[in-house]
Amino acid sequence: MEQVKIEVIRREVVKPSLPSPQDRLRLSIFDLSLPAYVPIIFFYKAEDLVSVSPEIITRNLKSSLSETLSRFYPLAGRVEGVSINCNDEGVVFTEARTDLLLPEFLKNININSLDRFSPTSPGDSPNEWPLLCVMVTFFGSGSGVAVSVSFSHMICDAPSMLTFLKNWATTAAKGKSNDPIHFAETTIYPPPPPPHVSLPSPSMDHKKANLTSKFVINRFVFESSRIAELKRKAASETVPVPTRVEAISALIWRCARNALRSNLLVPRPTLMLQAMNLRLRIPSTVLSRDAVGNLQTTFFLKKGAESDLEICETVATFRKAKEEVNDMIKENLQGSTLGQYLLRAMGLYETEVKPEIDRCSMSSWCRMPFYEVDFGWGSPVWIGLIFDNPRVRIAWLIDSKDGEGVEACIILPEQDMSVFIRDQEFLAYAILNPPVLT
Repeated sequence: MEQVKIEVIRREVVKPSLPSPQDRLRLSIFDLSLPAYVPIIFFYKAEDLVSVSPEIITRNLKSSLSETLSRFYPLAGRVEGVSINCNDEGVVFTEARTDLLLPEFLKNININSLDRFSPTSPGDSPNEWPLLCVMVTFFGSGSGVAVSVSFSHMICDAPSMLTFLKNWATTAAKGKSNDPIHFAETTIYPPPPPPHVSLPSPSMDHKKANLTSKFVINRFVFESSRIAELKRKAASETVPVPTRVEAISALIWRCARNALRSNLLVPRPTLMLQAMNLRLRIPSTVLSRDAVGNLQTTFFLKKGAESDLEICETVATFRKAKEEVNDMIKENLQGSTLGQYLLRAMGLYETEVKPEIDRCSMSSWCRMPFYEVDFGWGSPVWIGLIFDNPRVRIAWLIDSKDGEGVEACIILPEQDMSVFIRDQEFLAYAILNPPVLT
C-alpha cells in the first residue's frame, strides 16, 4: 500500500459572517463527559468537480463555511467552564495537497493512513478550542478532493454533524440553506450540578483507555447479499426480522470475543456497549429531529465467561434491551426527570466495568445519509472515518455508498486482530478492506 504524503499549504481561522445572536450556550453533564474530536472524511472524484480550480473550490468552501457558522454559531465559540462562549472566535480551516492520485488511493486503501487527512493539530483542544476543524486536500493531477471535518463531541453527536454538513454543503452548492436550527442545550440532560450536589455521571468507554496494548484498525464491508444471509441466521422466534445493525453487531461481538479468548488462559465475562439516537425515540414536539447536541443514550449487554454468544440469542437480548430503554423513555417523558433516568441507566455500566471483564463498544451511523453531503460536486465516492491513536475495542458501522451494504471500522488489540481477520465465520459475511474503485 502506498504511503500518503500530504503537504499543508496554509492553516487559517474562518469566522462567522454575522455576529452570534447569543452570548452563551449551556452544556449538559453528558456534553462535558465527551472531550474528544469526531472526524470524518468525504472523498470526491474529479469528474464530479467539473474541472473547477482548487482556488475557486477553496474560496467557495471558506465563504460558505463562514455563512453556515453564523447559523451554527456555537461551533465558532470556545468552551469556558460549563458553557460555550459564543464569541465568534472561529474555526480552523486547512488547505493541503498530495501528489497521490485519488483513483489509485481508492483502489488500495491504506486504512492506517487516513489520520494524515485529520484536520486537527497537536495543540487543538476539543474541550476548549477549536470546536470545529476543516481540511480540504487536493489530490494529484486534479484527480479529486477530500474534505475532512472534525467536531468536538462536547457539542455534536453524529446526527448533529450531519445536520451541519448538509447545511454547509447546500450553502456551498446553492448559495444558502434555510433549514431552522435548534440547539438542544439542556433540553434532555441536566446541566452540571453545583459542587455540593451529586448527579449520576455517564460513562463512555474512551475514558477507560488501555494504555499498554497496541491497537490496530481494519475496515470490513458487508455486502447486501451477505447481510441478508446473516439476518436469516440471526432470526429467531423472538426476533423474526433482525435489523442489519443487530445482526452485524452480534457477529462482531461474537468473533471479537472469540479472538480475545484465543489469547487468554482463562475465559472472561464480556460487555457490549451500544449507543442509541434519542431523536428517534422522543416525540418531535419535545425534541426536534434535527436538534443539535449530544442527544444519545447507551445500553449494554453482559455475557458470562462460558457464553458462546450465539448470534440469534444476542440479537434477542439486544432487541429486549432496546425496548426496555424505549419503555423507560416513554414512562419518563413528562416533567424534567428523563435526563436523570438516562444518566442513571448509563451509570449502571460503570458498576459492571472491572479489570477482569472485557468490553466492546458499538456505534452505528447507518441510515444517516452522509452520502447526501453534496457541495455541488455530486455524491462522495467514499466516506472514511479517522481514528487517532485508538485505545479501546470499538466498532463503527456506516452505510456503504449504495445504501444497502454496511462498512465496519473495527479496532482491536493487535494480538486479537491477527486472529479476528482470519475468523472464517466472520469472513463468510464480511470482506476485508476491498477497493472502493476497481
